[in-house]
Amino acid sequence: MSFSLPAFRRKWSCRGYMSVGAAMVTVALGLADRAEARKYGSPLDIFGIAAPRPRAAAHSANISGKIPLPRPRPEEAPKASAKASDEAPPETGGKPSPDKPGSTKPAEEAPPPEKQASACRLGLTEEIAIAPSIPDIRGPGACGGEDLVRLEAIVLPDKRKVAVKPAAILRCTMASAIADWVRKDVVPLAASLGSTISDLDNFDSFECRGRNRVVGAMLSEHGKANAIDVRAIKLANGQSLGLTDRTMSREVRERVLHSVCSRFSTVLGPGSDWYHENHIHLDLAQRRNDYRICQWNVWDPLPQVAPLLPAERPEEAPPREVAAKPEAKPEAKPETKQSVDDEAAEASPAPADKSGAEGHKAQPHKPATKKRR
Repeated sequence: MSFSLPAFRRKWSCRGYMSVGAAMVTVALGLADRAEARKYGSPLDIFGIAAPRPRAAAHSANISGKIPLPRPRPEEAPKASAKASDEAPPETGGKPSPDKPGSTKPAEEAPPPEKQASACRLGLTEEIAIAPSIPDIRGPGACGGEDLVRLEAIVLPDKRKVAVKPAAILRCTMASAIADWVRKDVVPLAASLGSTISDLDNFDSFECRGRNRVVGAMLSEHGKANAIDVRAIKLANGQSLGLTDRTMSREVRERVLHSVCSRFSTVLGPGSDWYHENHIHLDLAQRRNDYRICQWNVWDPLPQVAPLLPAERPEEAPPREVAAKPEAKPEAKPETKQSVDDEAAEASPAPADKSGAEGHKAQPHKPATKKRR
């Protein structure tokens, strides 16, 4: 049903009643208290556009002052953890906090997480070798490696140190293998010679290069910090055991040969190629089926041959005779036509006597015959 004010007036004519009601309401509002009048809305506020009246419950609560409060916390309850905002100290001086976006101070970068030590690094203690860890090397191509150490010295069971000169940059596994070789194989060898080992002559360790320093060759194990070249082992008595020295005892060199070939996957020395004639190459290269290479010929000493020199001349020998110089020949004169004719006349034979030739009769020619025996 649609409703409008003109239709209401037309259907129910109550113009007099409305006017009388309006007057009565006006008188009632004038007599009543202004605060009490606010409790009631206008009787003609059909569309609800007048100011809303306050709720009775809220008005009475404000007047009485009875606001509900939470119950007190029991004593046996656990203590509440303090919030981070409560623990933060108050800002002083009006300076902005570095954590806020308006701060001018840059935030400190978080340190990188520490790398966990490998099993080899935990096992290679200072009681075995002086080998501090160094950062990983990332060179061109596949050069470099991880878990690297700088092998400075090897500690023997009696706490003496064998210096590695110069210090070798190796992987931890390679450095551990070198330390075990020196401690368990080289020390007894030196003791059999009546001395102790003092230094290890390091010819080369880490170097980013191809095999045998050939341009374009496959990456060497030296480029992976997985190889070392040993030239000699020095003893405390001053003796130097050159591993490729032919004058060194063959038995000593063969003992070193057997020890390194049983520990390392690659051993190259004299006889392998002409690049390893003055040092021994050792590495731990991984190959298919655990294939190993041991190429080191222990050469015999070169024969001691006396120089071929003439014997000294005895003092009683007579003095040497000096050969006489040949006489000088006269200079040849230039040939003339007359001299040529004279030489030709001398060379021609004299004519035979006709009378002698006529008196002698020519004898007939007889064929030669063989004599029979």
